[in-house]
Amino acid sequence: MSSMTIEPANPAWPDDFVVLKRAVLRAAPAGAIIHHIGSTAVPGLPAKDVIDIQLTVDDLDQVDRAAVEAQGFAGHPGLAGDHCPPGLDLPEAELRKLFFRSTGRAAHLHVRERGRFNQRFPLLCRDFLRAHPVAAGAYALIKQRLMQRFPDDADAYYDIKDPVFDIIIEGANDWAMLVGWSPPPGD
Repeated sequence: MSSMTIEPANPAWPDDFVVLKRAVLRAAPAGAIIHHIGSTAVPGLPAKDVIDIQLTVDDLDQVDRAAVEAQGFAGHPGLAGDHCPPGLDLPEAELRKLFFRSTGRAAHLHVRERGRFNQRFPLLCRDFLRAHPVAAGAYALIKQRLMQRFPDDADAYYDIKDPVFDIIIEGANDWAMLVGWSPPPGD
């Protein structure tokens, strides 16, 4: 694997999302919602220069994979699954998704079902980090240090980064209850 890097926050990331969003919308089923997720969606947060997009659908079977691929996204064969935080016993359906990589500008398309754990998780984390700059700064430092230690080992990077997010989500869940957060409309 090539060396991974964390880039300083780039003010062009939201504009890059808008361009990619247009392509995704051309292939999205009726009623789908699109969000900019991940670190590039948090202003000021350093990140890998990869735009993460979440397409929320009612049913993964509604997605026309050929149509998505025709818009410049290469699909992962079969269904993918997201990380399950330790201590949670979630049914497989709560973590299933379709996953695509852009064949152009570096981007990942995560297609998840409305109301599932894995559909809510990245939106809540994004909004929590947007509202809590100290937590976002600490998370940025962790990512930068991990990248320094594991520049060529994505598995090692994610083996540590995923549990860090499990800690963040605990605070984010409390914050969500306190402020009455709910998944926002599309970006």
